[in-house]
Amino acid sequence: MTARRAAAILALSPLLLLAHEGEPLQPDDLWTAWSFEPGVVIPLALTALLYRRGARPGRGVTTLQQACFWAGWTVLALSLVSPLHPLGEALFSAHMTQHEVLMLVAAPLLVLSRPLVPLLWGLPFGWRRALGQWSKTEYAQKTWQVVTRPFHAWWIHAVALWVWHAPFLFQATLSSEWVHSAQHLSFLFSALLFWWSLFYARERNYGAGVLYVFTTGVHTSILGALLAFAPTLWYPAYRGTTAAWGLTPLEDQQLGGLIMWVPAGVVYVAAGLGLFAAWMRESETMVQRSWYAE
Repeated sequence: MTARRAAAILALSPLLLLAHEGEPLQPDDLWTAWSFEPGVVIPLALTALLYRRGARPGRGVTTLQQACFWAGWTVLALSLVSPLHPLGEALFSAHMTQHEVLMLVAAPLLVLSRPLVPLLWGLPFGWRRALGQWSKTEYAQKTWQVVTRPFHAWWIHAVALWVWHAPFLFQATLSSEWVHSAQHLSFLFSALLFWWSLFYARERNYGAGVLYVFTTGVHTSILGALLAFAPTLWYPAYRGTTAAWGLTPLEDQQLGGLIMWVPAGVVYVAAGLGLFAAWMRESETMVQRSWYAE
């Protein structure tokens, strides 16, 4: 599917069927429960159009980078507009799945595509020039350097994860679209910073990257285990929404904890192994250079 066709579908989204508003999603409504909120659809469509306009091989954008962008964009769009989104209001485990997809699939794919330059090229000339000039200011440069330092990005991502799982905040996302949007933006942008700091930061160190990925996997696994083994329900808002799906509220919470604990842990292990392999290759290259220099 081309970007233009995808954007057209998103633009026509209000004409498609939606689940019954204000009611917990029922199994019979699942495949018609696509959620096309303007605050989600418009940014997705604009991002696709800008990237399509700005991503050209002559501007240094490789085929692999384009593939990573469209894969990440598609995963991001599906996680936000597919039935998974309204299902998250009925099942905590679906909500957790959505978050993991945002942070562990969409975010690293988008980071690997290095989309900032193509998106900038997609803007009108005047806007592109103004943003380019602003990005070179001392304030913008220092802010970017601070938030993308691996240690800082690690903390930002960790705080976002733990704070938003506090019961009163997590439950607020189920009753307020504004709070829900803030949660998703926090998860997505903190994950983008985290993965970018590992792959491209000026202070990139593969050895430290392995440590940051490992410790992120550890603290997210701890949170998942706390949810999975909790004897009581953390989020009472799900008390009356899980029965239709064959789960008790506590079983649903345990399943959500396992999703954060096991599949997410596998992704972090794979990322850590990838960084470790890059670290070994880098070390081998440095050794070979030292031999040639002698």
